[in-house]
Amino acid sequence: MATTEILADTTCGSLLRELQHIWDEVGESDSERDKMLLQLEQECLEVYRRKVDQASLARARLYQAIVDAEAGISSLISALGDRSSSQKNDKRSATTLKEKLLAVHPQLELLRKKKGERLKQFADVKGQIQNILVEIAGSAQLGEATVFTTAVEQDMSVERLEEYHTHLQALQNEKAERLEKVTGYLGTIHDLCSVLSMDASKMVSDVHPSLIKSAEGMPKSISDETLDGLKLTVQSLQHERKKRLHKIQDLGTSLFELWNLMDTPHDERRPFRNITNIIGAKENEVSGPGILSLDKICQAEEEVQRLDTLKASKMKELVLKKQAELDDVYAEAHMEPDPDASHEQILAIIESGLFDASSILATMDDKISIAKEKANSRREILDKIEKWISACEEESWLEDYNQDENRYNASRGAHINLKRAEKARVTIQKLPALVEALIAKTTAWEEDNSGPFLYDGMCLLDVLEEHNLLREEKEQERRRLRDQKRLQEQLATEQETLFGSRPSPHKALSAKKGLRIRSNGNTPSRRLSMGGALLQSEAPRKNGVTPVRTGKDKVRPSAPVNYVAFPKDDALSMA
Repeated sequence: MATTEILADTTCGSLLRELQHIWDEVGESDSERDKMLLQLEQECLEVYRRKVDQASLARARLYQAIVDAEAGISSLISALGDRSSSQKNDKRSATTLKEKLLAVHPQLELLRKKKGERLKQFADVKGQIQNILVEIAGSAQLGEATVFTTAVEQDMSVERLEEYHTHLQALQNEKAERLEKVTGYLGTIHDLCSVLSMDASKMVSDVHPSLIKSAEGMPKSISDETLDGLKLTVQSLQHERKKRLHKIQDLGTSLFELWNLMDTPHDERRPFRNITNIIGAKENEVSGPGILSLDKICQAEEEVQRLDTLKASKMKELVLKKQAELDDVYAEAHMEPDPDASHEQILAIIESGLFDASSILATMDDKISIAKEKANSRREILDKIEKWISACEEESWLEDYNQDENRYNASRGAHINLKRAEKARVTIQKLPALVEALIAKTTAWEEDNSGPFLYDGMCLLDVLEEHNLLREEKEQERRRLRDQKRLQEQLATEQETLFGSRPSPHKALSAKKGLRIRSNGNTPSRRLSMGGALLQSEAPRKNGVTPVRTGKDKVRPSAPVNYVAFPKDDALSMA
């Protein structure tokens, strides 16, 4: 400062001396000289004042720069949330304003650099969030993006950044879930289209083009609109699968019924096995390419239509076959056939078209089942009846055999007849016990079934009763004949004693024969022989003649019945 003043004094003094030398040469007056010196002093004062103002303004700017820097530091620290950052240089250690400004400038630059890095981090997170939001929403949301940027400029703390990272993670999880849903929907659509034989690519492309494999550069859409479209597509395909499954199951059931009705060979059934195999399947159990295709349904419909046409021509044959089977069951069980199931009535019903053929066959099957149950319940009694009829036949044969006068001749087969006669006698001895057991079984059966036991239209108990009465009458007749024979022999002995000769054998035989004839003609037979009645009841039944009922419980055959002939003299020794 002193050097400047000395230099100024030296420079100003030499200039002032030079100015005074000039004034002396010019001859300026003292007043002019004082005036010019005053003017020169004022101009110098103006220059100093201007320089002071400039220096004061520069100082104020330095103050303002320091204040702005400190405010910027405080604002950055607040925005970044970095409370650990502080001014590293103490203002009190700086002596001048420039030193103070230089002291805060590095920290300000550091905070600004950190702000830039933080802004980049926020921008990166914000971009990812924005992209996911666009994918989820299906369209850009510019308003939301602007609000998001403003919020970042106000708060750039680590906590705020973590919040956005958390938000980003939640959106990434939601995106992954949506992608999983889309993948699941696509898999379901492809499976359903495979079963239904439909174009899966076209259906998926109609929902969104990015879902097909050909859209390589485009990410799969996961928006709500896409998910709703895929869901509706799946529901539509499931509804179509359900409708087709029900239709093809109905067709399969019809095919199975028609096959069974017409005894279709297995070779003709084989092409439709994949249809009949899913008759009882559920919707989620049906798999396989094209198993519910429209072609399969059309083929099944054509086959059902063909079989329906064929069924009409074969229905009469099937019904008659069932009728014949029912008649066989009734015939084997010796039961009366159902009057409501005659051939003429059934054929009239079929031709009228008032009833479904399958229902008629089902009714026939039910009747056959009922008839078989009845036949099974009668089986034990029928077996005993067969034994009884066989015994009666043996009895009839033995009576005829005993009446043969040449039975003891040494003819061919005589020894066989002798053995048969011995067996027949043994069988006939068991006949009363057999009849009693048959009566007991029949009585028990009638109590269980609350009705009479009919054999070819005849009440079995009545026939057995008549058989017992007839046997009793025959037994009484045998005793009477034995007594009569004894009486004749006694008379013959007395006659021989009186007259000394016996009647010739020829005359005796003629007398016996005449007696037998008279006895046969004079003894009315009020009862039927069971064996003869049952044997003869078979002939009318086979010839189409139905026994005629007479009375409340008793049954009389409409065909003639042979009465049992009384045995000859040789038969009297059997008892």
